[in-house]
Amino acid sequence: MASVTYDNATRIYPGGDKPAVDKLNIEIADGEFLVLVGPSGCGKSTSLRMLAGLEDVNGGAIRIGDRDVTHLPPKDRDIAMVFQNYALYPHMTVAQNMGFALKIAGVPKDQIRAKVEDAAKILDLTPYLDRKPKALSGGQRQRVAMGRAIVREPQVFLMDEPLSNLDAKLRVQTRTQIASLQRRLGITTVYVTHDQTEALTMGDRVAVLKDGLLQQVDSPRHMYDKPANLFVAGFIGSPAMNLVEVPITDGGVKFGNSVVPVERDALAEAAAKGDKTVTVGIRPEHLDTVSAEGSGLAKDAPAGLAVTVNVVEELGADGYVYGTAEVGGQSKDLVVRVGGRDVPEKGSVIHVVPRAGETHVFSTSTGERLSD
Repeated sequence: MASVTYDNATRIYPGGDKPAVDKLNIEIADGEFLVLVGPSGCGKSTSLRMLAGLEDVNGGAIRIGDRDVTHLPPKDRDIAMVFQNYALYPHMTVAQNMGFALKIAGVPKDQIRAKVEDAAKILDLTPYLDRKPKALSGGQRQRVAMGRAIVREPQVFLMDEPLSNLDAKLRVQTRTQIASLQRRLGITTVYVTHDQTEALTMGDRVAVLKDGLLQQVDSPRHMYDKPANLFVAGFIGSPAMNLVEVPITDGGVKFGNSVVPVERDALAEAAAKGDKTVTVGIRPEHLDTVSAEGSGLAKDAPAGLAVTVNVVEELGADGYVYGTAEVGGQSKDLVVRVGGRDVPEKGSVIHVVPRAGETHVFSTSTGERLSD
């Protein structure tokens, strides 16, 4: 087992003037499960392929443990990769596929068989060892690809969107299996996905990339609670965080007919940047509905922000209201989580206010987080 270090690692593709990965710095601890996540084209797969030796590193260095592997060929890096498309040999049985790398390395047949049977037991593949890949389901094929990586006992597992070819239910089931398997084996794992739900549920830490630049690397909980900038705030979480540009006023920010208190330090930072407004982020579960009666205001000026209900998703225990609100003279889409037995009618108007202490404040000009 070993740690992994990206030290200002940079990749510029031939003919390109902008780096696909720009000075990436991440320290991955021995035995850690790190997930690289971001939209298409953000550089996450390129970062993984640089670690695998499948892409050149044009600047900086990559280390596995104490070894500088920046310019080593893939076969000398002691890594095992699990691909999106399984990459199994169709003419070989499951057992032959899983043991092929060991056979090429000259490992004795009895040792190969023992390692393959151990891996098959871990992955519930024992009944399928004599089958060909075409006789397996997508989930079983993916487990065979995992088994092929496990038998090699590498220092690092690399996984490039291994679940994207599976249906939704199987994806949820398999991601649980992969996460528990990694914890049992304790092998350092770098996992790439575009699915932020996958990232939050699987990783010890999550690294968010955008346009080749690392935006934030943190634990899933801390990243959800304290996103570093507007991009991370809007990307992490499902449904996404509501982001609303609002004017600064005495004691806080103006949110519809209410003044929402925010930290003085955040407002001072915004003022120092010359911002007259800030962008406030509120998760759908942190918007509370309020009534005109309980607001202490006149009936024609109820508290909070008026949201016209366009669509309601009823999920049983709770529901999500997708609506629009007038903010600063512009129509803004908002998502509000409501109780499953308290779902408003489509076309109705509800009034919402952010829950105290659950707002995120960002600089409108730079996008950086202002609140603690």
